[in-house]
Amino acid sequence: MPEHAVIRRYAAADERASMDVWSRAGRTAHPFIPGEGEGEGERARAMREVYLVHAENWVAESNGRVVALLGLLDAEIGGLFVAPEEQGTGVGRRLVEHAAALHGALTLEVYEKNTQARGFYARMGFVEESRRVDEEYDEVMLKLVRPAGADSIPGPARLS
Repeated sequence: MPEHAVIRRYAAADERASMDVWSRAGRTAHPFIPGEGEGEGERARAMREVYLVHAENWVAESNGRVVALLGLLDAEIGGLFVAPEEQGTGVGRRLVEHAAALHGALTLEVYEKNTQARGFYARMGFVEESRRVDEEYDEVMLKLVRPAGADSIPGPARLS
C-alpha cells in the first residue's frame, strides 16, 4: 500500500466505490456463490441498506480512490474486501491491524473454500475455533479468532 494511502472512516459518499470494491473482490473470493453472486440482487441490497449503514466501516484510500473496505461489528470482522488490483500490497494487513488496535481480540467467519483468505488470516495470527454450515449457500464457514496482541507472520498479504 503506498505510503500516502490512508485508513479512514467510511462516509456515505464512499458507497459507490465501496460497492465496486466489495463486488469485484467478492466475486474473486466467492466464485462458488450461486445465482446472483456478489454485487447483485439481494446481496447488494443488504450491503447498501444494512451493512454499510449499521456496521463500523473503514476504508483504505489511495490516490483519492477507495481500494479496500473493512466492516466491523464490535470486535468481529464482518467483511474485509480489497480491490483485486491492490491485493498483495499490504492494505488488508493494515486494515486488520487497525481493527486489532481498536478492539484487541478479533473474530471473523470465512468460507472454507476461500483458501486465499484463509491463508491471509492464518498469516495474520487467526486460528480456527469452530465450523458451521451456512444454510443459505450450504457452504462450510470457519470461525477464526485472533487473540489480543497476536503477531502476524511477516510476508505479503495476498487476499483479504
